[in-house]
Amino acid sequence: MNLATLESAQPWAPCAEAAPRTIRLAGGRLETAGNGTRFCCGGWRLTYAGAEPGSAIRVAVDVSTEGLDIPRDQLFCWIHWADLAAGAPMASGGTLWDSLRIESIDQEKVRFSRIVEVPRGVRRFALDCVFRYSAAGRAVWSPPVFEPSAGLRSGKRQVTACVATGRPAERGYIGTVADNVEYYSKICEAACLAIHPDVILLPENCLQYGLKERRAADAIVAPGPETEAFAALARRRSVRIVLGTKERDGDAVRNSALLIAPNGTIDGRYRKVQLAIGEMVSGILPGDRFPVFETEIGRIGCNICKDISYPEPARAVGLQGAEFLMLPIAGDHRASRWTAGSPTFDDERWKIIMRVRAMDNQLCLVVARNAGAGSCIVDRSGAILAYQDGGSDYISAVVDREAPFRMWNGGCFRDDAYTLRRPIAFEPLCDPLRYCPDPAPARMESAACAK
Repeated sequence: MNLATLESAQPWAPCAEAAPRTIRLAGGRLETAGNGTRFCCGGWRLTYAGAEPGSAIRVAVDVSTEGLDIPRDQLFCWIHWADLAAGAPMASGGTLWDSLRIESIDQEKVRFSRIVEVPRGVRRFALDCVFRYSAAGRAVWSPPVFEPSAGLRSGKRQVTACVATGRPAERGYIGTVADNVEYYSKICEAACLAIHPDVILLPENCLQYGLKERRAADAIVAPGPETEAFAALARRRSVRIVLGTKERDGDAVRNSALLIAPNGTIDGRYRKVQLAIGEMVSGILPGDRFPVFETEIGRIGCNICKDISYPEPARAVGLQGAEFLMLPIAGDHRASRWTAGSPTFDDERWKIIMRVRAMDNQLCLVVARNAGAGSCIVDRSGAILAYQDGGSDYISAVVDREAPFRMWNGGCFRDDAYTLRRPIAFEPLCDPLRYCPDPAPARMESAACAK
C-alpha cells in the first residue's frame, strides 16, 4: 500500500532572518541548527503525494538532539493538508492542519507521532519539521515513517449517554440506602427500556441522598448488595452505569464514583479529590489521583462536584486522553449567590461553567445534579446536547466521538487544548504549597447584612 510518496524536501523559514542552518545528511536525514539568534525559526518542509482520502495513517518522526535545553518546546512538527509553496508559513483559507505529538525516547532523542486521518479530497500534503526558540543547538530529523492504522478510535462512534436523576422534589420520605437503591435502579430500568443508552450517569452520593442523618454506617462496601441491583441491570440491559455513592475503603469513607461495566463488574472507581468545606471536616478521606478508564465506549474520567470548581481536575482527566468526563454533582458555589445567605441556583452561570469546562478540555461533559434541574450533556464544542429542567426523570443525547471540530484557521481544537501547550512555563501549578496571595483581607459581610 502506497501511503505517501516524498516529492521534495526543502529548507523553510518564515523569513530569511529567522532561517536556521540546514544540512542534508546521508540516509535521508535532515539537520537543523541554531543561527545564533533567538529569532531563529524554521527547518524543513517535506511535500508528499499519493495520500488516500479518508484513510487513517500513523506518522512517526524520530529526532536526535544536541545542545537543546527543552526539545519538547524547541522542536515542532505539523502536517498541512494542502500543497504548500516552499516559502509559505502555513496554508490559508482554513486549510486543515494537524500537529504531531512529541514524546521522549532518551536524553538525546524524541519522537513526533500521531494517527491522522487524511481529509476528503486531499492527496498532497506538507510536513514541516521546525526548529525554534533557541539560538544554538542542533536537531537531526530521521525520514518520517507512514504506516496504515485501523483508525483514530476503537469501539462505537455514536454513544448514547443518559443522565438519570429522577425528580427529587416529588419524592416522599427517604429512610434508608435501600430506598435510594430501589428509586434510582427503577429510573435506570425505565431509561434502558425507552432509549437503550450505552452509559448512564447517576448523581453524587445518590445512595445516601436525602437521608436525615449523615452516618458512616450508610457508606457502602463495593461490590456489595447495594451495587448488585445496578450490576444486575447492567448485565440485563448491556449498559454501563456510573454510580455516585459514599463508599467504605477499609477504615476510611470516600465520596466515590463507581464504574459498573455491562458485564456487571466494577471495573473502575474514582474518589473525589477536592472535598467541599463541609466534607473536609466530616471524616471523609479525599482521593489523590484522577484515573482514566478504557471502556467499550471510549476513555472515561470522573470529577465529583467540588472538583469542577478548579481547572486542574478536568485538565488532569483530559491530559490522559479522556473523551468523556462524568460529573456527579450536588451544586456549584459559582452558580449560586455571591453574598452570604441561603443558596440559590443561577441557571445561566451553571451553563457557562459546564460549557467552558467541556470546551477548555475538549471532552464530552456528562453532568448529573442531585436536584435534577441543571443536569446536562455538553459536547466538545460547548453545545448543550441535552438539558434537564427538572421536569423529567432522565435526559439523553447521542454523542459523536469523532466529531471533526476545527478552528477557523483549520487546526484541531484538541491540538489547541493539549499539543500546543507550553507546560515548561507552568511551574507554579506544580508547587503543592503555593497559594494565591490575598492582596487585602476579604470584606466580611454577615447573612443579616446581605438581606
